[in-house]
Amino acid sequence: MSDLPTPSAQTRQRVRTGGIVLGLIALLVVVAGLVVRVVDARQLRQWTDAQAVPTVNAAKPEQGDASDNLSLPGRLEAYARAPLYARVSGYVKSWKADIGAPVKSGQLIAELETPDVDQQLLQARADLASAQANAALAKTTADRWQSMLASDSVSRQEVDEKSGDYAAKQALVNAAKANVDRLVATKDFARIVAPFDGVVTARNTDVGALINAGAGVGPELFEVSDTRRLRVYVQVPQSYAPNVRKGASATLSVPEHPGQTFPARVEAIAQAVQANSGSMLVQLLVDNTDGKLLPGGYANVAFKLSGQAAALRIPASTLVFDQQGLRVATVAADGKVKFKQVTILRDLGKSVEIGSGLDAGDKVIDSPPDGLDDGDAVQVASKQADEKQAGAKTDKPHAQ
Repeated sequence: MSDLPTPSAQTRQRVRTGGIVLGLIALLVVVAGLVVRVVDARQLRQWTDAQAVPTVNAAKPEQGDASDNLSLPGRLEAYARAPLYARVSGYVKSWKADIGAPVKSGQLIAELETPDVDQQLLQARADLASAQANAALAKTTADRWQSMLASDSVSRQEVDEKSGDYAAKQALVNAAKANVDRLVATKDFARIVAPFDGVVTARNTDVGALINAGAGVGPELFEVSDTRRLRVYVQVPQSYAPNVRKGASATLSVPEHPGQTFPARVEAIAQAVQANSGSMLVQLLVDNTDGKLLPGGYANVAFKLSGQAAALRIPASTLVFDQQGLRVATVAADGKVKFKQVTILRDLGKSVEIGSGLDAGDKVIDSPPDGLDDGDAVQVASKQADEKQAGAKTDKPHAQ
């Protein structure tokens, strides 16, 4: 007999081989599925972790201008300003000067009608006349009794009584005269005059208006200002305070005269830093004989300083002010957040100049998110990636 396998044996061998191949294929499919799931899970975990780390915008501080000019806002005020109130009650009889009118010292500005004071003055003069009559009679009586004392017709006690009565009546005369003088002086206040040479800058009354006497009770009738010279008040930051000295020169500009500057001089320094603003009040004097500058207006004051190094400048949106003070959030080399205490040298509106607490190489976080703390991990947004993403959004076709 032949040793070749029978057909049934060959069939069983093929089936066994095919089963093994199918098993291997199935095993490979399972292994591949498990690998894909593990890779997907790892990628999902990495994406989740990446999403948990906040993305921030950070930039290095800019170097400010190293110029020697310190430019600060200031306000203009008249060199002398006097609000005028009525010292006596009454009605406005007339006014002689409107706003903008130049006046001289002692010039009549307004006049009041004072019927109450007029009646009080008439009564006081009548009381004075009565007291003078009584004093004259008492003097005559005292003189007569004094003459009778020489002939022993009256006693010394009676003469002293008559003399004392005359002295008392004379004191009443003096009191009545003082009252008359007081009312006359009060009546003089019915004439409102300019206290110094200047310009009427306010008029808050008109003919017939009822006026109550006294500052703080009655209305302010007029305001007279000396605008031939103006005072300029500027708040100088503490860091620059030592460089501003009395007698120093400065220039100022105003919006109503673009391109024109006016020379000014430092007249007084407060020599104290205000705790609420961290600045020192400086007063300058500027000539205004031509009347171009207006009191009460805004001015930009430029000081010429020396030895000022360029300061670091950062956006105002980077500042964080909380219970720990004024700080900025920076990104360290390891990608962790580090808060730094800073002081502001100068506020420029959208940006600020930092006086201390920040280095030129620091990466400052712009608009730091809430809840950010020291040691938190962050990722810095790439500017190129942002631009590429923005370009991709722009190039994306619109759905039809």
